[in-house]
Amino acid sequence: MGGNIEMWARELNAMGVSTLALDGFTGRGLSSVNTNQGALGRLNFILDIYRALDVLAKHLRVDPQRIVLMGFSRGGQATLYASLKRFHKMWNKSGIEFAAYIPFYPDCATTFISDTDVADRPIRIFGGTLDDYNPIALCKPYAERLKAAGHDVQVTEYATAPHAFDNPLGPIPAAVVANAQTVRHCMIVEEPAGVLINASTRRPFTYKDPCVELNPRVGYDAASTEAAKRSVKEFLKVVFKL
Repeated sequence: MGGNIEMWARELNAMGVSTLALDGFTGRGLSSVNTNQGALGRLNFILDIYRALDVLAKHLRVDPQRIVLMGFSRGGQATLYASLKRFHKMWNKSGIEFAAYIPFYPDCATTFISDTDVADRPIRIFGGTLDDYNPIALCKPYAERLKAAGHDVQVTEYATAPHAFDNPLGPIPAAVVANAQTVRHCMIVEEPAGVLINASTRRPFTYKDPCVELNPRVGYDAASTEAAKRSVKEFLKVVFKL
């Protein structure tokens, strides 16, 4: 639960939008998985997301037609892929869908089966050119495939933004996260269903694979954060009809 969570909650509350922050670590006895990414499956957060949606769908003070999903880094990846209709059919028991998806600096190194068959809702991806943890460049081809499939998807890239650029508690300039694992140079494909394959070795992917690298950087960038605030708020005004 980084410093950006509280910042975004304050910003959104100020415009009349309520927020629910979802902690997928503490209940599992985790505080971080940076140096051991294999400690928590990437799709576990999607299960958490759908369970939270089920709670909100029944909440008397929540409009079930105006719930937007927003996530950061690993949570950004979960936000992006929680849009897949395949996963909704498997796990979403709430009876409703999110009104939009806002992934911040997600990991886009994995190609899932049927990953262009997503909910008919807008997707807005935000990331930085300087991000060497989850490079925004990996998200652009996926966004283009989604657009080609007729979906409303946009990628916003900030030239001076590193990973976690919207966390006001982050270092300036960006600093190395010692021994943190990144798949920035991996190509992972789901093949067959339920199995993630390293496209280079054609064997099941593990975090011991040679493509997994260490020591990416994270840091705060005020200008990019302010720009992202403006963009997200304008987008939500449209989605929520404020």
